[in-house]
Amino acid sequence: MRFLPILLALLATPAFAQDAEHGAALFKRVCSQCHQVAQPRSLQAPHLIGIVGRKIGSVEGFNYSQAFKDAQGNWDEATLKAYIANPGEVMKGTKMINKVPSETDRTDVVAYLVTLK
Repeated sequence: MRFLPILLALLATPAFAQDAEHGAALFKRVCSQCHQVAQPRSLQAPHLIGIVGRKIGSVEGFNYSQAFKDAQGNWDEATLKAYIANPGEVMKGTKMINKVPSETDRTDVVAYLVTLK
């Protein structure tokens, strides 16, 4: 219990803060050319509505790379953050080349993706 105040202080620091509004702006600027979030239809990449918790590579009708077809598991916040940091390293053979190098920006983009239900 004596570590609780320290933990709460760490969670309140900018490295752990989440700003879904900032994430939405980043998404619009960096990701929206390929990913749809307004309606469940895919563009050059699959739509991202409901991505958190969804099985990886499972959007009906989207032609995924073999890497995604072979992938196991579901998208969660940690997996999404790792993927957008370096898609080709996380998912060998992916067609996605855009990266989000800033940890804060990744946290914010994922905070925004969580809101897409």
